[in-house]
Amino acid sequence: MLQFTRTKIALIILTCLAGLIVAMPNFFSKETVASWPSFMPKMQMPLGLDLQGGAYLLLAMDEGEIKKDWLNNLRDESRKVLRDARIGFTGIGIQGTQQLVIKLAKPDERDAALKELRKVRQPIGSAVLGTGGYDVDVNEGNDPGSIVIKPSEAGLRARLSNAAAASIETINRRINNLGTSESTIVRQGLDRILIQFPGLKDTKDLKALIGETAKLTFHEVNPSMSADEAKETAIPAGYKIYPSDKEEGGPSEYLLREQPVVQGEDLADAQPGFDSRTNEPVINFRFNQVGARKFANFTKNNVGKPFAIVLDDKVLSAPVIREPILGGSGQISGNFTVESSNRLAVQLRSGALPTKLTIVEERTVGPSLGADSIADGKRAGIIGGIAVIFLTVLAYGTFGIFACVGLVVHLILTVALMTIIGSTLTLPGIAGLVLGVAMAVDANVLIYERVREELRTGKTPVSAIDAGFQRAFVTIADSQLTTLACAIIMFWLGSGPIRGFAVTLTIGIMTSIFASVTVVRLLISFWLKAQPKGRIQTVPV
Repeated sequence: MLQFTRTKIALIILTCLAGLIVAMPNFFSKETVASWPSFMPKMQMPLGLDLQGGAYLLLAMDEGEIKKDWLNNLRDESRKVLRDARIGFTGIGIQGTQQLVIKLAKPDERDAALKELRKVRQPIGSAVLGTGGYDVDVNEGNDPGSIVIKPSEAGLRARLSNAAAASIETINRRINNLGTSESTIVRQGLDRILIQFPGLKDTKDLKALIGETAKLTFHEVNPSMSADEAKETAIPAGYKIYPSDKEEGGPSEYLLREQPVVQGEDLADAQPGFDSRTNEPVINFRFNQVGARKFANFTKNNVGKPFAIVLDDKVLSAPVIREPILGGSGQISGNFTVESSNRLAVQLRSGALPTKLTIVEERTVGPSLGADSIADGKRAGIIGGIAVIFLTVLAYGTFGIFACVGLVVHLILTVALMTIIGSTLTLPGIAGLVLGVAMAVDANVLIYERVREELRTGKTPVSAIDAGFQRAFVTIADSQLTTLACAIIMFWLGSGPIRGFAVTLTIGIMTSIFASVTVVRLLISFWLKAQPKGRIQTVPV
């Protein structure tokens, strides 16, 4: 147990040196690290909002747009329900942004139409808790043969709540795609979302990333009529005029079928790239199986006809289908720069926002702990560290010094691993670091107390040390595994600061076993070899 091959010794020393090199930038200022040679590592752990502050954005959802999209979906569903039931109607229109009005061809079919249209309602809440109901009300209109479908108050609240939850999830995916973590994204009130972004002073890129809906759709272009002709006569049923996103060249507007062929929800991936012919920035996309099948069927049946790629209700391009596209992948070109193509790819991968978000408040916030609290925390950490070293050395002598060296190695390796994976250091993360140090000390205490027990049984010093490491390791492993199980559950079920604590604790468990057992054992092995032969009568423990 106390014998190490040269290869093991070299690997242990190299691991400690590598950890020291990676962790070193965290102990210097950014300006100092920037002046280092290019071959030196310069990555530092990002600090959380509670340690360094950051940007504060308050976003408001567009309630009118949510209701408009909802009523458009209800119109399509109602049209399909009435056609399936063979009930004729002369018109289905949205009245303002409040309700949907349906005029039947035969007023005497109103009862049958009411029965069929009530199928579009969706139950909300829980009947057990007394909050049951429907998201829309379907009632008779004032005119004979008319039916009114109107969102209920409970339905609107539920729709806003779902939109807020979807927006928070989408924003979180977009921010994490930039490699940043530990940002705070929470709902405030009925229709507002608060974002706190650590360490960010210039919010320009952040606003560009989350301020666009990124709703991508693919539409059929009207083959026989242009947008200008439709304006002069009448827009055909089922079609809508969309503006072009191009600044110059090509039509300024397009007449497209309102119902998209494929929607952005069917995208499996989107990555920035460059066109092989023009070397311009483009976005390469790939559909999932459902989207690939829809796209293949459409292109197969419309060879020689144009189709439009629409982003946030603006036509990016309208290429002509030269041949069926059966592979489920394609390319989006436009007036992209490298930065805009990267940003749009992130937005498309993370999914479209359910509604447009408007910034209603923006400011920079300081550390939530406050400068005094952070200074007090540093002071407490230094005093606590000195106390641990003093008591450990006082209790175990020379072996206590070896344990303190193991603690330093443990801290350095923990910081190095957190730096490599980009984990954000927050107050809960610091708590995880402190707990990891306590567990590392506890491991050495178990080992040394076991060595003392073996010495009391009359074993020689070398045998006692060897037995102490072997028998205490089982106890250490059991305690660390139970703690690791708790950390995994916290990471799985928790979020935000709880996850940060779990990550730090998990890394601390791994490094504490290496530092407290392997490194300390190697130091004791060196100490034993340095003693004169036959002179080891007692163990300084």
